[in-house]
Amino acid sequence: MDMIATEQATAESETALVAQARQGSETAIRRLIKANNQRLFRVARGVLRNDAEAEDVVQATYVKAFTHLDTFREEARFTTWLTRIALNDALGRMRKRRTTTDLTALDAAAQTDTGLAALFPISLVPLPADSEADRTEMRKLLEHAIDELPEAFRLVFILRDIEGLSAAEAASQLAIKPETVKTRLHRARQLLRATIEQRIAGSFADVFPFDGARCDNMADRVIATLSSRGGLGRAPVV
Repeated sequence: MDMIATEQATAESETALVAQARQGSETAIRRLIKANNQRLFRVARGVLRNDAEAEDVVQATYVKAFTHLDTFREEARFTTWLTRIALNDALGRMRKRRTTTDLTALDAAAQTDTGLAALFPISLVPLPADSEADRTEMRKLLEHAIDELPEAFRLVFILRDIEGLSAAEAASQLAIKPETVKTRLHRARQLLRATIEQRIAGSFADVFPFDGARCDNMADRVIATLSSRGGLGRAPVV
C-alpha cells in the first residue's frame, strides 16, 4: 500500500471511529486517544516545555473534544481539530505566564545568520548507541536543544520535522503563511545545530581515547617487536 492509500485508509478509519465516538463508544474513544497522544503531547510540550503541564493540556483537549463532538464539522481531519485545540490551550496557558513573544521580531531575526550555524539541516535521527543509557543521553540532549528554541521556531520544528506535517499543514495549524513556516524551520534547524555543537564541543578531546592500559600495551608490543628483530641496544647508524 503506497503512502497516499495509507493516508486515505487512516482518514477513513478515523472517520469511522469519530462516528462511533459520537454514539458514546468507549472503545472508539480509547482508540482515538491512543492514536493522537504522541502528537498532542509533543505540541503542548513544545509550547510549555514542561511534561506535567503538557499532560494536563492533552487531557483537557480530549475532555473538550469528546464533550463537544457536535461542534466538529469534519471540514478537516479529527487529528487536525484536536491539534488546534491543544495548541490553543497550551498557548493560552503560556500567555498567562508571560507576554507572548513578538513573532514579527522573530521572523526578522530569521533572516540573519549567527555565523555559527551551518547551512544544511540537522538530522535528528539518533546516532548509533551501544546502550539504552547512550540513547537516553542523546534524547535528553536533543530535547534540551529543542526546548531552547524560541517558541515560534520550536512549534514549527515540532510540527514539521518531528510530527512530519507538510508546510501547508503546519501553516494551517499555526495560522501563518507556508513561506513563514519554511523560514522558521530553516532558522530552527540552524539554532539547533549551533546549540548541539556548543554542548558537545568540550567533549571532542575525549573521543577515541588511547591511554591507560591500551597505551602501555602498545608500548610493550613495539618494544617486543624491536627486540625480536635486534633493533634495540644498537648504536644509531650515522
